Amino acid sequence: MVEEPKPKKSGRRRRSSLNAPLTIKEKKARKSAQDMLREKKHELEKAQKNFWATKNKLKELDEVFDGKKQVIEENKIEEASPNIQAALKDKDVIFQPNEGPQTEFLAAPEREVFYGGARGGGKSYAMLVDPLRYCHKQKHRALLIRRTMPELRDLINHSQQLYSKAYPGAKWREQEKEWKFPSGARIEFGYAENLTDVLRYQGQSYTWIGIDELPQYPTEDIYNFLRSSLRSVDPEIPVFMRATGNPGNVGSQWVKEMFVDPATPNTKFDIEIKTPNGVKKISRRFIPAKLQDNPYLMQTDDYYAMLASLPEVQRKQFLDGNWEAFEDSSFPEFNKQLHVVKPFDIPRNWMRFRAADWGYSSPACCLWFAIDFDNNIFVYRELYTKKITADIFARKVLEQEHGEYIRYGVLDSSTWARRGDIGPSIAETMIQEGCRWRPSDRTPRSRVAGKLELHKRLRPDEETGYPSLFIFDNCVNLIRTLPMLPVDKNNPEDVDTHAEDHAYDALRYGCMSRPVHPVAQKFHDFGVGQTRDFKPADKVFGY
Repeated sequence: MVEEPKPKKSGRRRRSSLNAPLTIKEKKARKSAQDMLREKKHELEKAQKNFWATKNKLKELDEVFDGKKQVIEENKIEEASPNIQAALKDKDVIFQPNEGPQTEFLAAPEREVFYGGARGGGKSYAMLVDPLRYCHKQKHRALLIRRTMPELRDLINHSQQLYSKAYPGAKWREQEKEWKFPSGARIEFGYAENLTDVLRYQGQSYTWIGIDELPQYPTEDIYNFLRSSLRSVDPEIPVFMRATGNPGNVGSQWVKEMFVDPATPNTKFDIEIKTPNGVKKISRRFIPAKLQDNPYLMQTDDYYAMLASLPEVQRKQFLDGNWEAFEDSSFPEFNKQLHVVKPFDIPRNWMRFRAADWGYSSPACCLWFAIDFDNNIFVYRELYTKKITADIFARKVLEQEHGEYIRYGVLDSSTWARRGDIGPSIAETMIQEGCRWRPSDRTPRSRVAGKLELHKRLRPDEETGYPSLFIFDNCVNLIRTLPMLPVDKNNPEDVDTHAEDHAYDALRYGCMSRPVHPVAQKFHDFGVGQTRDFKPADKVFGY
Protein backbone atom coordinates (compact mmCIF):
# COMPACT_ATOMS: atom_id res chain seq x y z
CA MET A 1 0.00 0.00 0.00
CA VAL A 2 1.31 3.36 -0.97
CA GLU A 3 0.84 6.14 1.60
CA GLU A 4 -0.44 9.43 0.37
CA PRO A 5 1.86 12.34 1.05
CA LYS A 6 0.86 14.53 3.98
CA PRO A 7 -0.08 18.11 3.11
CA LYS A 8 2.41 20.75 4.11
CA LYS A 9 1.47 23.03 7.06
CA SER A 10 1.06 26.64 6.15
CA GLY A 11 1.60 29.77 8.29
CA ARG A 12 4.31 30.99 10.57
CA ARG A 13 6.74 28.65 12.26
CA ARG A 14 6.30 28.33 16.04
CA ARG A 15 8.99 29.74 18.19
CA SER A 16 10.96 27.08 19.81
CA SER A 17 11.54 29.15 22.96
CA LEU A 18 9.52 31.50 25.12
CA ASN A 19 12.53 33.72 25.45
CA ALA A 20 12.57 34.46 21.78
CA PRO A 21 12.51 38.20 21.03
CA LEU A 22 9.15 39.88 20.33
CA THR A 23 8.35 41.26 16.99
CA ILE A 24 7.81 44.99 16.55
CA LYS A 25 4.06 44.45 16.21
CA GLU A 26 3.91 42.49 19.45
CA LYS A 27 5.87 45.12 21.31
CA LYS A 28 3.42 47.82 20.19
CA ALA A 29 0.44 45.72 21.30
CA ARG A 30 1.96 45.10 24.74
CA LYS A 31 2.72 48.78 25.26
CA SER A 32 -0.78 49.74 24.25
CA ALA A 33 -2.28 47.25 26.74
CA GLN A 34 -0.03 48.54 29.54
CA ASP A 35 -1.03 52.14 28.82
CA MET A 36 -4.73 51.18 28.86
CA LEU A 37 -4.34 49.33 32.16
CA ARG A 38 -2.57 52.30 33.69
CA GLU A 39 -5.36 54.63 32.50
CA LYS A 40 -8.11 52.37 33.89
CA LYS A 41 -6.28 52.17 37.22
CA HIS A 42 -6.14 55.96 37.35
CA GLU A 43 -9.88 56.20 36.55
CA LEU A 44 -10.67 53.66 39.28
CA GLU A 45 -8.71 55.66 41.88
CA LYS A 46 -10.54 58.81 40.80
CA ALA A 47 -13.93 57.06 41.01
CA GLN A 48 -13.13 55.80 44.51
CA LYS A 49 -12.32 59.31 45.67
CA ASN A 50 -15.58 60.61 44.16
CA PHE A 51 -17.49 57.76 45.78
CA TRP A 52 -16.31 58.57 49.28
CA ALA A 53 -16.85 62.27 48.76
CA THR A 54 -20.40 61.64 47.53
CA LYS A 55 -21.10 59.24 50.40
CA ASN A 56 -20.10 61.89 52.91
CA LYS A 57 -22.38 64.40 51.22
CA LEU A 58 -25.30 61.96 51.19
CA LYS A 59 -24.74 61.19 54.86
CA GLU A 60 -25.11 64.83 55.73
CA LEU A 61 -28.05 65.29 53.38
CA ASP A 62 -29.73 62.27 55.02
CA GLU A 63 -29.70 64.21 58.27
CA VAL A 64 -31.79 66.86 56.56
CA PHE A 65 -34.26 64.33 55.22
CA ASP A 66 -34.44 62.41 58.49
CA GLY A 67 -35.45 65.49 60.42
CA LYS A 68 -32.16 65.83 62.32
CA LYS A 69 -31.77 69.10 60.47
CA GLN A 70 -34.52 71.37 59.21
CA VAL A 71 -35.19 72.18 55.61
CA ILE A 72 -32.65 74.75 54.47
CA GLU A 73 -34.26 78.01 53.44
CA GLU A 74 -32.87 79.92 50.49
CA ASN A 75 -31.57 82.81 52.59
CA LYS A 76 -29.69 80.40 54.89
CA ILE A 77 -27.81 78.35 52.31
CA GLU A 78 -24.62 80.30 53.03
CA GLU A 79 -24.82 79.14 56.65
CA ALA A 80 -24.94 75.48 55.64
CA SER A 81 -21.95 73.16 55.74
CA PRO A 82 -19.54 72.97 52.78
CA ASN A 83 -20.92 69.59 51.76
CA ILE A 84 -24.48 70.95 51.59
CA GLN A 85 -23.36 74.02 49.65
CA ALA A 86 -21.35 71.91 47.24
CA ALA A 87 -24.34 69.67 46.63
CA LEU A 88 -26.55 72.65 45.88
CA LYS A 89 -24.07 74.71 43.89
CA ASP A 90 -24.75 75.09 40.18
CA LYS A 91 -27.76 72.78 40.39
CA ASP A 92 -31.02 73.47 38.57
CA VAL A 93 -33.88 74.10 40.98
CA ILE A 94 -36.63 71.67 40.06
CA PHE A 95 -39.04 72.64 42.82
CA GLN A 96 -38.85 75.36 45.43
CA PRO A 97 -41.64 75.39 48.03
CA ASN A 98 -43.45 78.61 48.76
CA GLU A 99 -42.66 80.24 52.05
CA GLY A 100 -45.13 79.47 54.80
CA PRO A 101 -47.53 76.49 54.87
CA GLN A 102 -46.09 74.64 51.88
CA THR A 103 -42.59 74.66 53.38
CA GLU A 104 -43.99 73.75 56.80
CA PHE A 105 -45.87 70.79 55.30
CA LEU A 106 -42.76 69.41 53.60
CA ALA A 107 -40.71 69.80 56.78
CA ALA A 108 -43.34 68.51 59.23
CA PRO A 109 -41.99 65.69 61.43
CA GLU A 110 -45.41 64.56 62.77
CA ARG A 111 -46.68 61.12 61.84
CA GLU A 112 -50.04 62.40 60.50
CA VAL A 113 -50.45 65.82 58.90
CA PHE A 114 -53.47 67.39 57.20
CA TYR A 115 -52.76 70.35 54.91
CA GLY A 116 -56.09 71.96 54.09
CA GLY A 117 -58.02 75.12 53.50
CA ALA A 118 -58.49 77.46 50.59
CA ARG A 119 -58.24 76.45 46.96
CA GLY A 120 -55.12 77.32 45.02
CA GLY A 121 -52.78 77.10 48.02
CA GLY A 122 -50.41 74.60 46.36
CA LYS A 123 -51.57 71.60 48.40
CA SER A 124 -51.67 68.96 45.65
CA TYR A 125 -48.23 69.87 44.32
CA ALA A 126 -46.78 69.66 47.82
CA MET A 127 -48.36 66.23 48.13
CA LEU A 128 -46.47 65.12 45.00
CA VAL A 129 -43.15 66.37 46.33
CA ASP A 130 -43.36 65.07 49.91
CA PRO A 131 -42.86 61.32 49.21
CA LEU A 132 -39.60 62.12 47.36
CA ARG A 133 -37.82 62.80 50.65
CA TYR A 134 -36.82 59.13 51.07
CA CYS A 135 -36.55 57.98 47.46
CA HIS A 136 -32.80 57.55 47.95
CA LYS A 137 -33.62 54.66 50.31
CA GLN A 138 -34.16 51.23 48.79
CA LYS A 139 -37.00 50.16 51.12
CA HIS A 140 -39.01 53.36 50.81
CA ARG A 141 -42.46 52.65 49.40
CA ALA A 142 -45.10 55.35 49.04
CA LEU A 143 -48.78 55.30 48.05
CA LEU A 144 -50.64 58.37 46.75
CA ILE A 145 -54.45 58.09 46.63
CA ARG A 146 -57.23 60.02 44.89
CA ARG A 147 -60.92 59.19 44.94
CA THR A 148 -61.36 58.38 41.24
CA MET A 149 -59.12 57.38 38.35
CA PRO A 150 -59.73 60.59 36.30
CA GLU A 151 -58.69 62.65 39.32
CA LEU A 152 -55.64 60.42 39.79
CA ARG A 153 -54.57 60.89 36.18
CA ASP A 154 -54.05 64.60 36.78
CA LEU A 155 -51.58 63.83 39.58
CA ILE A 156 -49.79 61.28 37.41
CA ASN A 157 -49.34 63.85 34.63
CA HIS A 158 -47.78 66.31 37.06
CA SER A 159 -45.51 63.62 38.50
CA GLN A 160 -44.16 62.88 35.00
CA GLN A 161 -43.02 66.48 34.76
CA LEU A 162 -41.27 66.32 38.13
CA TYR A 163 -39.98 62.90 39.19
CA SER A 164 -37.66 62.08 36.28
CA LYS A 165 -35.98 65.47 36.70
CA ALA A 166 -35.65 65.12 40.45
CA TYR A 167 -34.24 61.59 40.14
CA PRO A 168 -32.57 60.90 36.78
CA GLY A 169 -33.13 57.24 36.00
CA ALA A 170 -36.57 57.09 37.60
CA LYS A 171 -38.94 55.06 35.42
CA TRP A 172 -42.73 55.26 35.16
CA ARG A 173 -44.48 51.90 34.81
CA GLU A 174 -47.91 52.52 33.38
CA GLN A 175 -49.39 49.09 34.00
CA GLU A 176 -48.44 49.09 37.68
CA LYS A 177 -49.18 52.83 38.03
CA GLU A 178 -45.95 53.38 39.90
CA TRP A 179 -42.58 55.10 39.74
CA LYS A 180 -39.45 53.03 40.33
CA PHE A 181 -36.33 54.90 41.35
CA PRO A 182 -32.66 53.96 40.87
CA SER A 183 -32.35 53.15 44.57
CA GLY A 184 -35.20 50.63 44.33
CA ALA A 185 -37.71 52.94 46.06
CA ARG A 186 -41.24 53.09 44.65
CA ILE A 187 -44.12 55.57 44.61
CA GLU A 188 -47.45 53.96 43.74
CA PHE A 189 -50.51 55.86 42.49
CA GLY A 190 -53.96 54.47 43.25
CA TYR A 191 -57.62 55.38 43.59
CA ALA A 192 -60.17 54.43 46.22
CA GLU A 193 -63.80 55.43 45.77
CA ASN A 194 -65.09 53.08 48.48
CA LEU A 195 -63.94 50.46 50.97
CA THR A 196 -64.00 47.77 48.30
CA ASP A 197 -61.33 49.66 46.35
CA VAL A 198 -58.93 49.85 49.28
CA LEU A 199 -59.01 46.09 49.78
CA ARG A 200 -56.38 45.83 47.03
CA TYR A 201 -53.92 47.44 49.46
CA GLN A 202 -54.72 45.03 52.28
CA GLY A 203 -51.59 43.28 53.50
CA GLN A 204 -49.29 45.80 51.80
CA SER A 205 -46.67 47.81 53.68
CA TYR A 206 -45.97 51.46 52.98
CA THR A 207 -43.65 53.94 54.63
CA TRP A 208 -45.61 56.92 53.29
CA ILE A 209 -49.32 57.19 52.42
CA GLY A 210 -50.97 60.33 51.09
CA ILE A 211 -54.64 61.04 50.32
CA ASP A 212 -55.33 64.05 48.14
CA GLU A 213 -58.70 65.74 48.76
CA LEU A 214 -59.49 63.76 51.90
CA PRO A 215 -62.84 65.52 52.66
CA GLN A 216 -64.33 63.96 49.53
CA TYR A 217 -64.80 60.79 51.60
CA PRO A 218 -68.01 60.87 53.68
CA THR A 219 -66.51 58.91 56.61
CA GLU A 220 -63.08 58.24 58.08
CA ASP A 221 -63.22 54.51 57.22
CA ILE A 222 -60.92 54.67 54.19
CA TYR A 223 -58.43 56.87 56.01
CA ASN A 224 -58.27 54.49 58.98
CA PHE A 225 -58.01 51.44 56.72
CA LEU A 226 -55.07 52.86 54.78
CA ARG A 227 -53.12 54.09 57.78
CA SER A 228 -53.18 50.54 59.14
CA SER A 229 -50.80 49.73 56.25
CA LEU A 230 -48.10 52.10 57.53
CA ARG A 231 -45.13 49.91 58.36
CA SER A 232 -41.37 50.31 57.92
CA VAL A 233 -38.77 47.55 57.79
CA ASP A 234 -35.92 50.06 57.76
CA PRO A 235 -35.28 51.86 61.08
CA GLU A 236 -33.86 54.81 59.15
CA ILE A 237 -37.16 55.37 57.35
CA PRO A 238 -39.96 56.74 59.56
CA VAL A 239 -43.60 56.35 58.49
CA PHE A 240 -45.81 59.27 57.49
CA MET A 241 -49.51 59.76 56.74
CA ARG A 242 -50.33 62.88 54.73
CA ALA A 243 -53.62 64.36 53.51
CA THR A 244 -54.88 67.51 51.82
CA GLY A 245 -58.31 68.97 51.12
CA ASN A 246 -60.75 71.84 51.10
CA PRO A 247 -63.75 72.52 53.35
CA GLY A 248 -67.19 72.13 51.87
CA ASN A 249 -67.10 68.48 50.81
CA VAL A 250 -69.20 65.64 52.22
CA GLY A 251 -66.52 64.62 54.72
CA SER A 252 -65.59 68.09 55.94
CA GLN A 253 -67.10 67.52 59.36
CA TRP A 254 -65.16 64.41 60.35
CA VAL A 255 -61.93 65.84 58.92
CA LYS A 256 -62.52 68.99 60.94
CA GLU A 257 -63.08 66.94 64.10
CA MET A 258 -59.97 64.81 63.49
CA PHE A 259 -57.48 67.55 62.59
CA VAL A 260 -58.85 71.08 62.87
CA ASP A 261 -60.68 71.14 66.22
CA PRO A 262 -58.23 69.40 68.62
CA ALA A 263 -55.57 72.16 68.60
CA THR A 264 -54.71 75.55 67.20
CA PRO A 265 -53.38 75.52 63.59
CA ASN A 266 -49.71 74.63 63.12
CA THR A 267 -49.58 73.07 66.56
CA LYS A 268 -48.56 69.48 67.24
CA PHE A 269 -51.00 67.41 69.26
CA ASP A 270 -51.03 63.75 70.28
CA ILE A 271 -53.76 61.13 70.30
CA GLU A 272 -53.45 58.14 72.60
CA ILE A 273 -53.98 54.63 71.28
CA LYS A 274 -54.28 51.67 73.65
CA THR A 275 -52.04 48.74 72.68
CA PRO A 276 -51.24 45.39 74.34
CA ASN A 277 -47.97 46.97 75.47
CA GLY A 278 -49.56 50.11 76.88
CA VAL A 279 -50.61 53.49 75.52
CA LYS A 280 -48.98 54.71 72.32
CA LYS A 281 -49.04 58.35 71.26
CA ILE A 282 -49.47 59.34 67.62
CA SER A 283 -48.56 62.90 66.68
CA ARG A 284 -50.81 64.96 64.42
CA ARG A 285 -50.84 68.46 63.00
CA PHE A 286 -53.14 70.67 60.97
CA ILE A 287 -51.53 73.14 58.55
CA PRO A 288 -53.99 75.72 57.15
CA ALA A 289 -53.73 76.88 53.56
CA LYS A 290 -54.81 80.15 51.97
CA LEU A 291 -54.71 81.42 48.41
CA GLN A 292 -52.32 84.17 49.52
CA ASP A 293 -49.75 81.45 50.20
CA ASN A 294 -49.37 80.83 46.46
CA PRO A 295 -47.47 83.76 44.88
CA TYR A 296 -47.91 82.34 41.38
CA LEU A 297 -51.70 82.58 41.49
CA MET A 298 -51.51 85.92 43.28
CA GLN A 299 -49.47 87.53 40.51
CA THR A 300 -52.72 88.29 38.74
CA ASP A 301 -56.03 89.14 40.34
CA ASP A 302 -58.11 86.89 38.07
CA TYR A 303 -58.24 83.80 40.26
CA TYR A 304 -58.64 85.83 43.44
CA ALA A 305 -61.46 87.85 41.88
CA MET A 306 -63.21 84.66 40.78
CA LEU A 307 -63.18 83.22 44.30
CA ALA A 308 -64.17 86.56 45.84
CA SER A 309 -67.22 86.73 43.58
CA LEU A 310 -68.64 83.44 44.90
CA PRO A 311 -71.61 83.34 47.30
CA GLU A 312 -70.74 84.04 50.92
CA VAL A 313 -70.43 80.46 52.15
CA GLN A 314 -68.38 79.30 49.18
CA ARG A 315 -66.21 82.42 49.42
CA LYS A 316 -65.42 81.65 53.06
CA GLN A 317 -64.54 78.06 52.20
CA PHE A 318 -62.57 78.46 48.97
CA LEU A 319 -60.93 81.84 49.55
CA ASP A 320 -60.44 81.91 53.32
CA GLY A 321 -60.31 78.17 54.02
CA ASN A 322 -63.01 78.53 56.69
CA TRP A 323 -63.98 75.13 58.16
CA GLU A 324 -66.95 76.57 60.04
CA ALA A 325 -68.84 77.46 56.86
CA PHE A 326 -70.93 74.73 55.24
CA GLU A 327 -71.49 74.89 51.51
CA ASP A 328 -75.01 74.29 50.28
CA SER A 329 -76.17 73.09 53.68
CA SER A 330 -79.42 71.20 53.33
CA PHE A 331 -80.72 72.81 56.52
CA PRO A 332 -79.57 76.42 56.82
CA GLU A 333 -82.35 76.95 59.39
CA PHE A 334 -80.50 74.86 61.96
CA ASN A 335 -79.17 76.96 64.80
CA LYS A 336 -77.38 75.24 67.64
CA GLN A 337 -78.39 77.95 70.13
CA LEU A 338 -82.02 77.64 69.12
CA HIS A 339 -82.56 73.94 68.41
CA VAL A 340 -80.24 72.26 70.93
CA VAL A 341 -81.48 72.20 74.54
CA LYS A 342 -80.35 70.74 77.84
CA PRO A 343 -82.02 67.44 78.81
CA PHE A 344 -84.97 67.61 81.17
CA ASP A 345 -87.45 65.16 82.68
CA ILE A 346 -90.04 64.44 80.02
CA PRO A 347 -93.63 64.51 81.39
CA ARG A 348 -95.25 61.10 81.53
CA ASN A 349 -98.26 62.23 79.50
CA TRP A 350 -96.10 63.16 76.49
CA MET A 351 -96.22 60.51 73.80
CA ARG A 352 -92.91 58.81 73.04
CA PHE A 353 -91.87 56.97 69.89
CA ARG A 354 -88.68 56.04 68.05
CA ALA A 355 -87.33 55.91 64.50
CA ALA A 356 -84.26 54.17 63.10
CA ASP A 357 -82.08 53.83 60.04
CA TRP A 358 -80.21 50.54 60.06
CA GLY A 359 -76.90 49.61 58.47
CA TYR A 360 -74.09 47.19 59.12
CA SER A 361 -71.03 48.58 57.34
CA SER A 362 -72.45 52.09 57.53
CA PRO A 363 -73.68 53.46 60.88
CA ALA A 364 -77.04 52.45 62.31
CA CYS A 365 -78.96 55.13 64.18
CA CYS A 366 -82.03 55.08 66.39
CA LEU A 367 -83.60 58.27 67.75
CA TRP A 368 -86.18 58.58 70.48
CA PHE A 369 -88.85 61.29 70.25
CA ALA A 370 -91.28 62.91 72.66
CA ILE A 371 -94.13 65.15 71.50
CA ASP A 372 -95.89 67.72 73.68
CA PHE A 373 -99.51 68.94 73.35
CA ASP A 374 -98.46 71.81 71.09
CA ASN A 375 -97.11 69.31 68.55
CA ASN A 376 -93.49 70.18 69.37
CA ILE A 377 -91.05 67.29 68.92
CA PHE A 378 -88.12 66.70 71.28
CA VAL A 379 -85.36 64.27 70.26
CA TYR A 380 -84.16 63.10 73.65
CA ARG A 381 -81.91 60.09 73.00
CA GLU A 382 -79.81 58.50 70.26
CA LEU A 383 -78.15 55.17 69.62
CA TYR A 384 -75.37 55.45 67.04
CA THR A 385 -73.35 52.36 66.22
CA LYS A 386 -71.97 50.25 63.38
CA LYS A 387 -70.94 46.72 62.46
CA ILE A 388 -73.49 45.00 64.63
CA THR A 389 -76.14 42.61 63.35
CA ALA A 390 -79.86 43.37 63.35
CA ASP A 391 -80.64 41.18 66.37
CA ILE A 392 -77.96 42.85 68.51
CA PHE A 393 -79.14 46.28 67.39
CA ALA A 394 -82.69 45.39 68.45
CA ARG A 395 -81.50 44.30 71.88
CA LYS A 396 -79.56 47.55 72.34
CA VAL A 397 -82.66 49.55 71.43
CA LEU A 398 -84.73 47.68 74.02
CA GLU A 399 -82.03 48.18 76.66
CA GLN A 400 -82.02 51.93 76.05
CA GLU A 401 -85.80 52.30 76.49
CA HIS A 402 -86.24 49.84 79.36
CA GLY A 403 -89.09 50.97 81.61
CA GLU A 404 -90.52 53.46 79.09
CA TYR A 405 -93.80 53.24 77.21
CA ILE A 406 -92.83 53.66 73.53
CA ARG A 407 -95.98 54.10 71.48
CA TYR A 408 -94.50 52.92 68.14
CA GLY A 409 -91.29 52.60 66.17
CA VAL A 410 -90.58 53.59 62.56
CA LEU A 411 -87.91 51.74 60.61
CA ASP A 412 -86.58 52.17 57.08
CA SER A 413 -89.07 50.36 54.83
CA SER A 414 -86.22 48.77 52.82
CA THR A 415 -85.40 46.55 55.82
CA TRP A 416 -88.55 44.54 55.07
CA ALA A 417 -87.00 43.32 51.83
CA ARG A 418 -85.96 39.67 51.79
CA ARG A 419 -82.22 39.03 51.87
CA GLY A 420 -81.86 35.80 49.92
CA ASP A 421 -84.34 33.03 49.26
CA ILE A 422 -84.81 31.96 52.88
CA GLY A 423 -84.70 33.52 56.29
CA PRO A 424 -86.33 36.59 57.80
CA SER A 425 -85.78 40.16 56.66
CA ILE A 426 -83.82 42.68 58.72
CA ALA A 427 -87.04 44.12 60.14
CA GLU A 428 -88.46 40.67 60.94
CA THR A 429 -85.22 39.75 62.73
CA MET A 430 -85.63 42.76 65.01
CA ILE A 431 -89.30 42.07 65.61
CA GLN A 432 -88.46 38.48 66.63
CA GLU A 433 -86.26 40.01 69.36
CA GLY A 434 -89.31 41.88 70.69
CA CYS A 435 -88.36 45.22 69.10
CA ARG A 436 -91.49 46.12 67.12
CA TRP A 437 -91.46 48.46 64.10
CA ARG A 438 -93.59 49.83 61.32
CA PRO A 439 -92.22 50.68 57.89
CA SER A 440 -91.30 54.27 57.18
CA ASP A 441 -93.31 56.32 54.71
CA ARG A 442 -93.29 54.50 51.37
CA THR A 443 -95.22 57.01 49.29
CA PRO A 444 -93.64 58.47 46.09
CA ARG A 445 -91.14 61.29 46.70
CA SER A 446 -91.21 60.51 50.42
CA ARG A 447 -87.56 61.60 50.75
CA VAL A 448 -88.36 65.07 49.43
CA ALA A 449 -91.50 65.26 51.56
CA GLY A 450 -89.52 64.26 54.64
CA LYS A 451 -86.92 66.96 53.99
CA LEU A 452 -89.67 69.58 53.63
CA GLU A 453 -91.17 68.37 56.90
CA LEU A 454 -87.85 69.02 58.63
CA HIS A 455 -87.64 72.52 57.12
CA LYS A 456 -91.04 73.30 58.61
CA ARG A 457 -90.09 72.06 62.05
CA LEU A 458 -86.70 73.78 62.09
CA ARG A 459 -88.09 77.14 60.91
CA PRO A 460 -88.91 79.42 63.88
CA ASP A 461 -92.53 80.47 64.26
CA GLU A 462 -93.15 84.07 63.19
CA GLU A 463 -95.08 84.87 66.38
CA THR A 464 -93.18 82.97 69.07
CA GLY A 465 -89.73 82.88 67.48
CA TYR A 466 -89.35 79.21 68.43
CA PRO A 467 -89.19 76.13 66.18
CA SER A 468 -91.23 72.97 66.67
CA LEU A 469 -88.20 70.65 66.76
CA PHE A 470 -85.71 70.51 69.62
CA ILE A 471 -82.74 68.20 70.20
CA PHE A 472 -81.22 67.23 73.55
CA ASP A 473 -77.50 67.98 73.64
CA ASN A 474 -76.71 64.31 74.38
CA CYS A 475 -77.65 63.46 70.76
CA VAL A 476 -74.14 64.35 69.65
CA ASN A 477 -74.11 62.57 66.28
CA LEU A 478 -77.38 64.10 65.12
CA ILE A 479 -76.15 67.55 66.16
CA ARG A 480 -72.82 66.90 64.44
CA THR A 481 -74.10 65.66 61.10
CA LEU A 482 -77.34 67.58 60.50
CA PRO A 483 -75.88 71.08 59.82
CA MET A 484 -73.17 69.80 57.47
CA LEU A 485 -75.38 67.69 55.19
CA PRO A 486 -74.88 69.05 51.65
CA VAL A 487 -77.56 69.29 49.00
CA ASP A 488 -77.57 66.62 46.30
CA LYS A 489 -76.14 68.38 43.24
CA ASN A 490 -78.17 66.15 40.93
CA ASN A 491 -81.37 66.63 42.94
CA PRO A 492 -81.40 69.94 44.86
CA GLU A 493 -84.61 68.90 46.65
CA ASP A 494 -82.79 66.13 48.51
CA VAL A 495 -79.65 65.73 50.60
CA ASP A 496 -76.46 64.15 49.27
CA THR A 497 -76.85 60.47 50.16
CA HIS A 498 -73.06 59.99 49.99
CA ALA A 499 -72.75 62.10 53.12
CA GLU A 500 -73.19 60.82 56.68
CA ASP A 501 -76.99 60.93 56.59
CA HIS A 502 -77.96 58.08 58.92
CA ALA A 503 -79.07 60.24 61.86
CA TYR A 504 -80.87 62.50 59.39
CA ASP A 505 -82.79 59.54 57.93
CA ALA A 506 -83.93 58.45 61.39
CA LEU A 507 -84.97 62.03 62.14
CA ARG A 508 -86.85 62.22 58.84
CA TYR A 509 -88.73 58.97 59.51
CA GLY A 510 -89.76 60.19 62.94
CA CYS A 511 -90.90 63.64 61.81
CA MET A 512 -92.84 62.22 58.89
CA SER A 513 -94.83 60.10 61.33
CA ARG A 514 -95.98 63.30 63.13
CA PRO A 515 -96.43 65.94 60.41
CA VAL A 516 -97.11 69.60 61.18
CA HIS A 517 -99.75 69.99 58.51
CA PRO A 518 -103.15 71.42 59.45
CA VAL A 519 -105.66 69.12 61.12
CA ALA A 520 -107.14 66.36 59.06
CA GLN A 521 -108.81 64.31 61.81
CA LYS A 522 -109.00 63.87 65.55
CA PHE A 523 -106.70 61.21 66.95
CA HIS A 524 -107.17 59.64 70.41
CA ASP A 525 -103.88 58.94 72.17
CA PHE A 526 -104.70 55.63 73.81
CA GLY A 527 -103.22 55.12 77.23
CA VAL A 528 -103.00 58.84 77.94
CA GLY A 529 -106.61 59.84 77.49
CA GLN A 530 -105.94 62.85 75.29
CA THR A 531 -107.36 63.76 71.90
CA ARG A 532 -104.91 65.27 69.46
CA ASP A 533 -105.19 66.93 66.08
CA PHE A 534 -103.40 64.63 63.70
CA LYS A 535 -102.97 63.92 60.00
CA PRO A 536 -101.35 60.52 59.43
CA ALA A 537 -98.45 60.35 57.04
CA ASP A 538 -99.11 56.67 56.37
CA LYS A 539 -102.76 55.82 55.74
CA VAL A 540 -102.12 52.10 56.15
CA PHE A 541 -100.70 52.22 59.65
CA GLY A 542 -102.25 55.51 60.71
CA TYR A 543 -99.18 57.20 62.08
